[in-house]
Amino acid sequence: MIKKVPLTELKNRMENFRKRMDISNPEWEIAVVFSKINLYYFTGTMQDGMLIIPRRGEATLWARRSYEKALDESLFPNIEPMNSFRDAVKSISVLPNTVYLETEIIPLALYQRFQKYFPFTNFKPADPQICAVRAIKSEYELSLTREAGRIHQHVLEDLVPDMLREGMSETDLATELFSVMVEEGHDGLCRFGMFDTEMFLGNVCFGESSIYPSYFNGPGGNYGMSPAVPLIGSRDRKLRKGDLVFIDVGCGVEGYNTDKTTTYMFGSSLPQTAIDAHNKCVTIQTEAASMLKPGAIPSEIYTTIINNLDSEFLQNFMGFGNRKVKFLGHGVGLLIDELPVIAEGFDEPLQEGMVFALEPKKGIENIGMVGIENTFIVTAKGGECITGYNPGLIPVF
Repeated sequence: MIKKVPLTELKNRMENFRKRMDISNPEWEIAVVFSKINLYYFTGTMQDGMLIIPRRGEATLWARRSYEKALDESLFPNIEPMNSFRDAVKSISVLPNTVYLETEIIPLALYQRFQKYFPFTNFKPADPQICAVRAIKSEYELSLTREAGRIHQHVLEDLVPDMLREGMSETDLATELFSVMVEEGHDGLCRFGMFDTEMFLGNVCFGESSIYPSYFNGPGGNYGMSPAVPLIGSRDRKLRKGDLVFIDVGCGVEGYNTDKTTTYMFGSSLPQTAIDAHNKCVTIQTEAASMLKPGAIPSEIYTTIINNLDSEFLQNFMGFGNRKVKFLGHGVGLLIDELPVIAEGFDEPLQEGMVFALEPKKGIENIGMVGIENTFIVTAKGGECITGYNPGLIPVF
């Protein structure tokens, strides 16, 4: 049986988007959505097509493939079939000069094909308004996020220790972990908004693999399968006694994700210096989570944390060598990497219902990446952790 996004959800999302547009762009007349994630958010179905949102009047989902599937899956009230853009343009009596688009997502060729049939003269971004609306989760969305967090906690904290076997490869663990997570209810996808980013599950690393250079904009690294597939894990790196095991993966339920990193000590304990660095990261996460309250400013959370760390600890904090990231956490939702970000430049106040992954981590030479990551909901009492409270460095001896 298909679980449909409630119509009240779809109506509220559309209303909130229009309110945002009215405030930020009072002259707007029409916005058009193409990306499948945003189509799903506004209509409850993910098809090849586009959503035309006029300032006045009803929005219409034009579905190329598949119209029948869209009707079956969605409670959105206005869905029409479309073979090409010429079918949809007939519904527009007067096209404004400026159309608002997802400028972070739309390829130039698609833009040109669209403009051929919709001859507007100018475009402006609708991305900030869409991201701002998506950032504040409803109770419906939070219920799905909490379920993802429950699965995440159970698998990484309870089940993974029994999966670790001396001699297994990173690929062995990644594929076993994926199978178990799907069996427990994970969607099986790990979606990112970062341009041209592919990801399978996340980073599953043994020892120094977790600080190996990576194209992905995160603190950790990964050997990967090959230069052509820098993902999943190495077939050759085998688990040895004394290894740090670093698992940073997403978990999704009906599209809504949580992000979590858990570490393990396999066969023996790590050096005390690495344990101390890890524990400091856990303390940082606790401090940052306490600040996740409505009205707090993400950039101020970031600078408060960073300015209280000494120069020695800041060496290889949030990365390794010159590959450090300039954030402490990020929004999570239909994508793993959503706005806002706990970083400089993000000055809009937090609102209740926002969801963040906090991930203080530190690279240790010849050992790997220690630290932690959990997903939190912004509440009046601070961040509500929904992915578990285990501090990590779980001993598997």
